[in-house]
Amino acid sequence: MDALIQIRDMCKVYNPGENEVRALDHVNLTIDVNEFVAIIGHSGSGKSTLMNMLGCLDIPTSGRYVLHGADVSNLTDDELSDIRNREIGFIFQGFNLIPNLTAIENVELPLIYRGVSKAKRMELSKIALEKVGLAHRMDHKPSEMSGGQQQRVAIARAIAQAPPVILADEPTGNLDSGSTKEIMQILKELHEEGRTVILITHDNEIAEQAKRVITIKDGRIESDSREAG
Repeated sequence: MDALIQIRDMCKVYNPGENEVRALDHVNLTIDVNEFVAIIGHSGSGKSTLMNMLGCLDIPTSGRYVLHGADVSNLTDDELSDIRNREIGFIFQGFNLIPNLTAIENVELPLIYRGVSKAKRMELSKIALEKVGLAHRMDHKPSEMSGGQQQRVAIARAIAQAPPVILADEPTGNLDSGSTKEIMQILKELHEEGRTVILITHDNEIAEQAKRVITIKDGRIESDSREAG
């Protein structure tokens, strides 16, 4: 398999000096194309910092991060933004939908920033909403939808441009068990279609649905089921 993500000796240090916090402490990690990976850890373990690195939302204090063959460890904010737009679809616990926009307008929004034409935006947004089972709710606003439906809109927004990486941060954290099952099923289907899915969670039951589970503790990788199996 081809390596999509390669992290080498990555450290992230806050408050360098006497009171420094090593959020990431010499992390090494490889994730291949079309893996379904869960990264699990308690609050303060470093998993959120690692997610920020993987998502090009922040850069490491030291070490290397190679994404799709490009070293992104020391890029500018604008360059990181371009990489995020092209490579990564984000799904967050809080949905992050714009309240006064309809479902289809929410899905369209990132495509506007990417310079996609209006006709193409509409087509991609409709396809994405159909894929998550919301063809009948395209003109509804977030307040008119359940939490599970809002998260499905957020997933449609993340996948509309078909990015190779889906980065899901606690995507079922605010949902009931029925909606959780729906969201996990969609993530599994995206993986089966060929996407690389990286799931950040503190929930063992959710993590166990991935093909590979990485446990992080005190800024270090404590276990990796890929190495075990």
